[in-house]
Amino acid sequence: MSRAVFVLLGAQFLSALADNALLFAAIAMLIDAPRGAWYVPALQSAFLVAFVALAPWVGAFADRRPKPHVLLVGNALKAAGAAAMLAGVEPIAAYALVGVGAAVYGPAKYGVLPEMVPHASLVRANGLIEGSTIVAIIVGTVLGGRLADRSVPLALGAIVACYVASAAVTLLLPKLAPAGGGHAAGLRNFGRRMRAMFATARARFAMLGNSLFWASAAVLRLLLVAWAPAVLATRTASDVADLTLPLALGIVIGALVVPQLIPIEKLRRARLAAYAMGLAILSFGLVDTIWPARAVLVAIGVCGGLFMVPMNAALQEIGHKSVGSGGAVALQSFFENLAMLAAVGAYTMSSAVFGGKPVASIVVVGALVLVATFLVSWHLPPDPAAARD
Repeated sequence: MSRAVFVLLGAQFLSALADNALLFAAIAMLIDAPRGAWYVPALQSAFLVAFVALAPWVGAFADRRPKPHVLLVGNALKAAGAAAMLAGVEPIAAYALVGVGAAVYGPAKYGVLPEMVPHASLVRANGLIEGSTIVAIIVGTVLGGRLADRSVPLALGAIVACYVASAAVTLLLPKLAPAGGGHAAGLRNFGRRMRAMFATARARFAMLGNSLFWASAAVLRLLLVAWAPAVLATRTASDVADLTLPLALGIVIGALVVPQLIPIEKLRRARLAAYAMGLAILSFGLVDTIWPARAVLVAIGVCGGLFMVPMNAALQEIGHKSVGSGGAVALQSFFENLAMLAAVGAYTMSSAVFGGKPVASIVVVGALVLVATFLVSWHLPPDPAAARD
């Protein structure tokens, strides 16, 4: 791997650390001043809206500018949202601004990889990025929960500093020329790029499979926030944050071993990891003590990492050769976050109408993962045919 990839890893680590610490800082605020079971899912939904609403424009924005510059803009918007929360702005509104920054940041973060590494190294580079992101999630959840339990303003100040530091590290990336200036922004051109990306069964499987993973992950994360107090009687933000660590550790393990198990040319294998993830989620609904819960969460994470990383690599390769890497990542973000928004929205409505029933909801999520995996892989051709698509 080149020096530029490790610089990107550092910038992404700091930004992702702050993203995840911010969620648990907000949760700590809500523990001190409860607003109902619906509020945390609504907070997460506010973050996701920008990914869906801005998807027709952020891909072209990333491809028409040097991607390191786009990373700077994204971090600046995230820092502004965190600072707004620190200043006392309504958390949902402030978190929505952080979502705008993340929507701008995403296409540049992933779209820059095909410009820096050759095809043969793309899965490995994705594994490193995903691994560093999950390590950042681990550190961010631990630090965010613990700092917020001591002082929410202290936690928010540290989060703003992390975004600023990430922007500073980004300045060390090479000055890359815009890679896809011919792709115009707007709904009509977004629709054209969508049709181009869905032209093959392989691309459709990768796009919909990624969406499935992130929708289930978003709901599972919220379910842990509700499940831990109901089943394990946890009482603080750091207790809830600690429960996400086994899940993150499992994803790191899956992301690190996946290049040897599921190369891009063998993408069809990824569906087996998704089936295993669904079964692991179902089994999580049966546990009611801490160590079995941690073991099952590690298993869910490993399966998720094995499923997600080759999907990302395949989409980047397809997009780089067709609609531009930034445009492809924007499409990917659109479908992933539309799926997450729909899933989190359904969970929010269920919590508001029926009250929180985390164990039953976990069983429903596991069953839906199994059904959705079957549907998205139904028309996927054998790997030799997929490689020629």
